[in-house]
Amino acid sequence: MAHEGFSQLVEIMARLRGPDGCPWDREQTRESLKPFLVEETYEVIEAIDEGSPDKVKEELGDVLFQVVFHSRVAEEAGEFTIDDVLSRIAEKMIRRHPHVFGDKVLATSKEVLVDWEAMKKTEEGYKDRKSILEGVPKELPALTRAHRLQERAARVGFNWDDVGDVIAKLDEEVGEFKDTLGRRNPSEMEDELGDIFFMLVNISRFIGVNPEDALRKTISKFIRRFQYIEEQAALSGKELSAMTLAEMEALWDEAKATGRG
Repeated sequence: MAHEGFSQLVEIMARLRGPDGCPWDREQTRESLKPFLVEETYEVIEAIDEGSPDKVKEELGDVLFQVVFHSRVAEEAGEFTIDDVLSRIAEKMIRRHPHVFGDKVLATSKEVLVDWEAMKKTEEGYKDRKSILEGVPKELPALTRAHRLQERAARVGFNWDDVGDVIAKLDEEVGEFKDTLGRRNPSEMEDELGDIFFMLVNISRFIGVNPEDALRKTISKFIRRFQYIEEQAALSGKELSAMTLAEMEALWDEAKATGRG
């Protein structure tokens, strides 16, 4: 049944890009579609955070549509088709899972990751890489990119033995940042603050927390609590600018107590 729905989607895309199709869809290029691919991906993440299976289903469909759209653009240019895309990923997944589709024995996820990296080095496009850090997209959000880079370094042993060591390093970086505050040197402050962020990502990686997810959820929590302050201020006929910080903090605590955060 799934292949029938997929085939229908491919046919819809062909119709949209055809001579009698949609003017907007026909005008799109690989470059013009880039923002939509990123946006749709983030909408999937938001739906996952909201815990709504129905919304996840819808947003995954939008991402799939973008994949079909890009493939159609490529097919019209004589580059590749959606079948080529499917064949390539299927072949890659089978090749990179010899412990599932072959005779190799890999008992733990750590062993799988080590073997995965070793196999990638033998593949076309990877052979000329001089560093295991190559291939992490520069366009990723900074927290996610830092997390991915640290993961790769950790796979070859560049890692702490204990989370306490990571915390100690964070304390060291905070101390260095405090020292720069007295000198008020913008460049130094930026550099040291960056080190703090990088260490926080390291801590999140060490304890198995995705830093991007953690910060995104905290942002959502901040929005819920601050909007509660706005709502309560409006009910009492007050302007936020006329309220004291103590009054706003009291409402912030109310928001926490009432489950708004």
